[in-house]
Amino acid sequence: MKIDIHVHVTPPDIIRDWEKIAEKEPYFKLLSESPVNKFATAEQIVEAMDKDGFDKAVIFGFGFQDMGLCRYVNDYVMEKAKEFPEKFIGFASVLPQHPEVEKELIRSVEGGLRGVGELFPEGQGFALDSPEEMAAFGRTSTELGIPVMFHLNEPVGHYYAGKTQTGLYQAEEFAKHFPKLKTILAHWGGGLFFYELMREVKQDLENVYYDTAASVFLYGHKVYDVVKTLGLVDKVLFGSDYPLLPPSRYMADLSQSELAEEDKKAILGRNAAKLLNL
Repeated sequence: MKIDIHVHVTPPDIIRDWEKIAEKEPYFKLLSESPVNKFATAEQIVEAMDKDGFDKAVIFGFGFQDMGLCRYVNDYVMEKAKEFPEKFIGFASVLPQHPEVEKELIRSVEGGLRGVGELFPEGQGFALDSPEEMAAFGRTSTELGIPVMFHLNEPVGHYYAGKTQTGLYQAEEFAKHFPKLKTILAHWGGGLFFYELMREVKQDLENVYYDTAASVFLYGHKVYDVVKTLGLVDKVLFGSDYPLLPPSRYMADLSQSELAEEDKKAILGRNAAKLLNL
């Protein structure tokens, strides 16, 4: 089974009215105006999955600053996950610091969603490393037994839309504050996985996973060899960041890597299936 754990879905009316929404959502505006940005409806995702030979996709809406918009996209994800149950696994978008975050998390899980993400610490204005600000979100997600996904990026290199100042320290602190919570750090966790060479960091990150989203823009095929050397293949989840990139764009790097076929299968789906209890 091939699973893409990082797929962005957008309701048709938000696609139509994105400029109007962007007037009140600065981070959404930043990413939407990027020349590489694309939008995709659920039906377009199904078509792309079939084309690239993927069995399932974890889909989620945008992490807005407006909790009302988060609820709206969650409703769309719930609807499409029920319409395409063999294709989609839905994640919820929430504002972690919102006073009603616990209520929305429970509502989303009761509506069939299986996790949370992709959330943007800087874009949504929350302090990932604050145990107080993240308390209700982290506690409730842990109690519900659902994984959560955060946007993270490398602290060096060129700028691009979506590259933020959220650091590796903040991500590690979140993991320390909520050690039993399954946490997915997008975009290879901004390179945080390299620091699992340190014993205390490895312990702190015991329940942290890393997805491959945007990998072809950042690291090339050797990143998979490094993961193998570090003994972290079982913590890597395939994520395409579709519609930014189709899954097919990642296959060349995987084929050029020194990974064994069983390792490739683990990254392409087996790890995600285990994490999501499929």
